[in-house]
Amino acid sequence: MTESRLTKAFLRVATGVVLVFIYTPLVIVAIYAFNPTATQTWPPSGFTLQWFGEAFSNPNVLSSFASSIVAGVFATAIALVLGTLASLAVARYSFFGRESVSLLLLLPLALPGVVTGIALSATFQTLGLKFGLPTVIVGHATFCVVIVYNNVLARLRRNPRSAEEASADLGAASMTTFRRITLPAMRTALLAGGLLAFALSFDEVIVTNFTAGPGTETIPLFILRSIQRPHELPVVNVVAFVLVLLSVIPVYIAQRIGGREGAAIR
Repeated sequence: MTESRLTKAFLRVATGVVLVFIYTPLVIVAIYAFNPTATQTWPPSGFTLQWFGEAFSNPNVLSSFASSIVAGVFATAIALVLGTLASLAVARYSFFGRESVSLLLLLPLALPGVVTGIALSATFQTLGLKFGLPTVIVGHATFCVVIVYNNVLARLRRNPRSAEEASADLGAASMTTFRRITLPAMRTALLAGGLLAFALSFDEVIVTNFTAGPGTETIPLFILRSIQRPHELPVVNVVAFVLVLLSVIPVYIAQRIGGREGAAIR
């Protein structure tokens, strides 16, 4: 079907409106990061890099950043293991309740974050666990698993099983078939899922707020608590701006990987 010029023009304008709607708040935060005054006045009175120096020399910012990195790395590692095992079970085997397993695995991502946070907090208290970075990692892993599971499951369902069956017919052990056939076929899905899971963990604030103990602070928690102190707003704007830039990297790489894989399949 050939689209008219009017339709194409309308779709371009609509796309532009959507992008402006989404990214205007981020652009405003970025502008405030370079505002020379400590108060958020519009329009800004000038341009400065002063707040970047203060942010990068702030020990609370650096420790929070390190905590976010550690939480993201370990939560992603747990999600890669558990998400891959679950996707292999659902994609390669038939068993009672298989569809229910998929539903239960997807549910944590659909639940409100505050519900997940309250549930995790109550569970940790019941088990007598001390709140801290380990509980944050467990909390993040509960929803990062879903990201990895979805990516790997989609890849396994697209890949035919003929190569795995041929490997088994030739006498290869299950682990040999997995290492040489299955794993190479889904490694880009693992990479994309891991990058997205890390980005989701790095930016998570609601579940973190319920699972972090005293003295444990990630970058999102630092922003949440510091934004209530007017004298720290400039540093908060800088941290938020840098956080946006850092979050773009794994999402962009994952999108590029997914795009190349889709093109190769077609």
